[in-house]
Amino acid sequence: MPRTPDRPDPSSRDEKPGPGGRPVPPPPRNRRQAFTWLTLLALVVLMWVVMTGPSRGMRQIDTFQQFSTFVKEEKVRPGSVVIEDTRIIAEIKPGTPGFESSGDKGTPVYVSITPGEFAYYQDKLDEMGIGWKADAGSSVWVQLLVGIAPVLLLLFIVWFFIARSVRAAGGGPGGMLGSFGKSRHRVGTKDTVSVTFNDVAGIDEAKEEVTELVEFLKNPKRFTRLGGRIPRGVLLCGPPGCGKTLLAKAIAGEADVPFFSISGSDFVEMFVGVGASRVRDLFKQAKENSPCIIFLDEIDAVGRRRGGGFSSGGHDEREQTLNAILVEMDGFEAADQVIVIAATNRSDVLDPALTRPGRFDRQVQVSLPDLNGRRQILEVHAKKVKLGPDVDLERLARGTPMFSGADLAAIINEAAIIATMSEKDAVEMLDLEEARDKIRFGRARKSRKLEEVERVATAYHEAGHTVVQALLPEADPLHKVTIIPRGQALGATFSLPEKDRYGYAKRYLEATMRVLCGGRIAEERKTGDTSSGAGMDIRMATAYARHMVLEWGMSERLGFVNYAGTDTQEMFMPEKDYSPDTAKIIDEEVRRLIDAAYEDARRIIDQNWEKVIAIAEALLRFETLSREDIDRVMRGEQLVKPTVADLLAAESAKPAAKPLPPKTEPGTGEELGGMLPSPA
Repeated sequence: MPRTPDRPDPSSRDEKPGPGGRPVPPPPRNRRQAFTWLTLLALVVLMWVVMTGPSRGMRQIDTFQQFSTFVKEEKVRPGSVVIEDTRIIAEIKPGTPGFESSGDKGTPVYVSITPGEFAYYQDKLDEMGIGWKADAGSSVWVQLLVGIAPVLLLLFIVWFFIARSVRAAGGGPGGMLGSFGKSRHRVGTKDTVSVTFNDVAGIDEAKEEVTELVEFLKNPKRFTRLGGRIPRGVLLCGPPGCGKTLLAKAIAGEADVPFFSISGSDFVEMFVGVGASRVRDLFKQAKENSPCIIFLDEIDAVGRRRGGGFSSGGHDEREQTLNAILVEMDGFEAADQVIVIAATNRSDVLDPALTRPGRFDRQVQVSLPDLNGRRQILEVHAKKVKLGPDVDLERLARGTPMFSGADLAAIINEAAIIATMSEKDAVEMLDLEEARDKIRFGRARKSRKLEEVERVATAYHEAGHTVVQALLPEADPLHKVTIIPRGQALGATFSLPEKDRYGYAKRYLEATMRVLCGGRIAEERKTGDTSSGAGMDIRMATAYARHMVLEWGMSERLGFVNYAGTDTQEMFMPEKDYSPDTAKIIDEEVRRLIDAAYEDARRIIDQNWEKVIAIAEALLRFETLSREDIDRVMRGEQLVKPTVADLLAAESAKPAAKPLPPKTEPGTGEELGGMLPSPA
């Protein structure tokens, strides 16, 4: 029989089998002995400090003669003298010079005596005629115990955690860090996740992409029959709230494979090297449980471009974590059947080595839903609530452009809450529109009382927006206008786009800028003054003009050139690749576009001032006008509907609930409590 090399026995006393059957060596003996000797040395030093140090909370008297003087002058409180082995404790009466104290409580003092002369000082105190109590042999040990008990408890806690980390250091990738190097992922399956692809709507293309991944994991031979290989990674990109994480949950609900979910911020800790260790541990467990899916949420926390922006120098923990992810994803074999799905809303800042084919083979855009997608999302969430017969989800989808899936879910939820607070049996269309306005602009503040001057200025401001928008065919159609304060705005004019806009035409932008200018012009003509109410309009008009000049080439003087630069948010200073002369021309063009819009809006307001007055007066009466109301007013017709004052008067005119007739004693006819009987 050949001789085998000597190996340690896993069943021996000093070594125990670790993960995978490998023996884990015990902590070194010299380390444990050094810790024990340091603990004993600290205890000895602590005992010496406690025994030799002065007593806490007491003042020391220098000599016994001085103490005797206090006794003879009756400055020592009777019954407070205690004799111990090394000192005499007493309490000086309040008001004694040099020993002042607040209240009736005296000042505790002590005088040191020679050990072994306990009886001598007893006789001295008897001669002075003051009572005393003996406490020989206990003070030192009580003082010692009280002083070192907290320290002993602290040392025990430190020893306990160090011992645990030493025991865990043998098999963990984090060394002395123990479990810090372990991955903090969450494992999900279709049994633990209730979300399926039926709950995902409005992003059909993205859903098809991830559906292929689930099908590949369930039946890999179907795809490898022609020589194809599994995609190693899929990157989900898109604005917040569009359904990236929801897609990942749906994958876990549909796929019959383990689903490892972790956030990018979970990799990085306060210790250097922990992020890379957790990455290695995560991918190791994933390969052991293949086929499976790894989902990295908010990967931009660790996947940002290396070397960009400002660095604090030294060791960059985030870059080491990214390097570990790159190495692990590059080490996948075709037989591993591990797919990495990552989600981010900042794909422009990711490292190019992370987004190249071979690591993330696919980049799936999860964008904002279009009109059809918004309607589908609303239908999915509307299944959970009871809707009224007047609800039109198609109209609500038209009135929510640029809303994400999360915003649409919030609209349904807010509408259900509003209907519940109004004691309704179902959610009505009015509740859905109020919820939409609340999500976009904030809650209506009907209790805010405006001065009549501000109220008139707000009415004419919104009337200016309304008239210009109604008369310009290139602008979005009107939906309603209100002067009820909502959020930070005192009034608002709402649009109802007929279609989704994926690009902006120059005529549409110019018409929108004229609508924004109409509010200030009408307000200034009515009040003869300007206010800060047009601050948002000015900011939006300026943003439109700068985009037209810098990015979209809509200036004849600057031509077909982009001056905006790249937006990577990696630098504190904005990038400018043009000369000061060009910057001057840019400012002149922005000013020219805004001035032209302002003059055209002024011309429209001047030519239709009677319509502005009619809209403003109607707003002052009714506070909110729909599109149909606006059309009637602009045609010169009278609105036939109750005003706000009429509604308040009708509410106050309702008869109060009649009280129940008071009870009477049987047979007497007299009312209890002395109240008159109700006519009812």
